[in-house]
Amino acid sequence: MISTTIINEFKTLAKPPKTIYYKGNLSLLNKPKISIVGSRKMSVYTKNATFMLSKKLSNAGFCIVSGGAIGVDIESAKASMPYHIGIFANGLNEIYPKSNEQTIKQIYENALALSENEPNHIPQKYDFLARNRLVVALSDILIITQADIKSGSLNSAKHALELNKDIFVLAQRIGESDGTNELIANYKAKIIYDIDIFVDEMKERFKTQNTYTPHYDEFLEFCKNGANLDEALERYGELVYDYELDGKVVIDGVLIRSV
Repeated sequence: MISTTIINEFKTLAKPPKTIYYKGNLSLLNKPKISIVGSRKMSVYTKNATFMLSKKLSNAGFCIVSGGAIGVDIESAKASMPYHIGIFANGLNEIYPKSNEQTIKQIYENALALSENEPNHIPQKYDFLARNRLVVALSDILIITQADIKSGSLNSAKHALELNKDIFVLAQRIGESDGTNELIANYKAKIIYDIDIFVDEMKERFKTQNTYTPHYDEFLEFCKNGANLDEALERYGELVYDYELDGKVVIDGVLIRSV
């Protein structure tokens, strides 16, 4: 569907979109929003920290915004459902990238998907950079969990600085996220050194209320009475092992069940 009213969300941009196509729950636009973006080739540490950060922020009353890309973007989407807004470079009749198809379909059905491009648009290289400005403009703050020096995430940081939005980054080892480390070195970003403290600070800053809904989680419902592990992996992919790592499910041979 098309919406012209959503354009007001992007009025701070020098070049706001002419129109926005959407699928899903427009009421999410009324929540305080935090963008989480980062490397497509994230480390295991970044993956786990991104998931935990996104999950705790969404449970604390925030809507997480990302660009639906491989890596950090899609990890933040998995963790924050249904409080997630994906902004896509492609038209919404397309699924891109295909490797994220399962999660993107969940965004379409249970969360909110936006695009400034027509429904059947196939994304070009410049579309991804154009999308970055929308991801940043829609949110109150930007979090970059991992980034190289020359990356789309630093393009997002550039937009955030132009729009006077705070940038936060994860603490990283030297040489593993040179882009975020450079932002810190140049006093352009603040470090998240403790996720729980950061979430509490954001709750106080934006006066949010917890929105944890224990009965929503589709995957936990699937596993509630025990399920076949192979079927769970086919339907939910890496989410199976993310939930096992978090202690939410137990794998016992060929079966998986909720804790």
